[in-house]
Amino acid sequence: MQRINNDIKTGNYQPVYLLYGEERYLKKQYKDKLKKSLCVSDDNMNNHHFEGKGISVGEVIDLAETMPFFAERKVIFLENSGFLKSGGEQLAEYLSSQNETTIIIFVESEIDKRSKLYKAIQSKGCIVEFEAQDENTLKRWVAGILKKEGKKVTESTVQLFLSKTGTDMENIYGELEKLICYCMDKEVVEPEDVETICTTRVTSHIFDMVDAIADKKQKKALELYYELLALKEPPMRILFLIARQCNILLQVKAMKNKGYGNKDMASSIGVPPFALGKYVTQAGKFKTTQLKNAVTQCVEAEEAVKTGRMNDVLSVEILITSVFGE
Repeated sequence: MQRINNDIKTGNYQPVYLLYGEERYLKKQYKDKLKKSLCVSDDNMNNHHFEGKGISVGEVIDLAETMPFFAERKVIFLENSGFLKSGGEQLAEYLSSQNETTIIIFVESEIDKRSKLYKAIQSKGCIVEFEAQDENTLKRWVAGILKKEGKKVTESTVQLFLSKTGTDMENIYGELEKLICYCMDKEVVEPEDVETICTTRVTSHIFDMVDAIADKKQKKALELYYELLALKEPPMRILFLIARQCNILLQVKAMKNKGYGNKDMASSIGVPPFALGKYVTQAGKFKTTQLKNAVTQCVEAEEAVKTGRMNDVLSVEILITSVFGE
């Protein structure tokens, strides 16, 4: 990110950029920064944007080879093209003799670092990976935004806020906007404000539901299930997320028993390192046999619904109560 900031500050741009990673908010912010600094507004002759699969490589290269029209440079954005996974060989070859007045910017969700295109970009330009931010960074970011709006907040309130929003910065920012509007006339953001206005992510509900099952709080688990139904969450999606949670806990237990460290476990199961402690704690509440049985019951519940033997809402309700009864 610092490389892009320096390029913008000095005006010494790379011929090609690749922005990728799971943190969508930061990725979009830096794409917009490059666009603002490189592109003249409404200049459709020199600014081009392609998005999605099926982009014509030939068309992109033809545009790149065309000299800018009464401008210093031509800028081409390729977003979620898939060329960093497959089909980018021709572009990789083109980059070796790229038109000096053209800048190409890839914004991708999925990449393969072994691809010829990735290696070509790495050789000729700038690659920036936007990773999920750690808890302390997110806390500072949230507190900083609230401070700019003239709001005070305690660390525990920020922690509560993040427990509801998850770690996706795009979602966090949207919930912050709602919270700031709600607290328009207040100087201090209180926990009750967060509870009132912020939407709890479905995955957080599922985590709490499994926790309630582990703690033998059947009523609480069912209440969380009914809340999800009230939020128009399909029962089959809830079933899938319960199965996913149980599979994650099985992985955590297995890796913990083999002596894996938290960082390696977090990377393997795809959760932020700071969140892993919750999974380790929750996994410790179950026996391996219980979790395996729960996954089996999830499969059986799905089959019962698909074959018409049981109503989808009831099937998940029975699953929750039967796992509770273990």
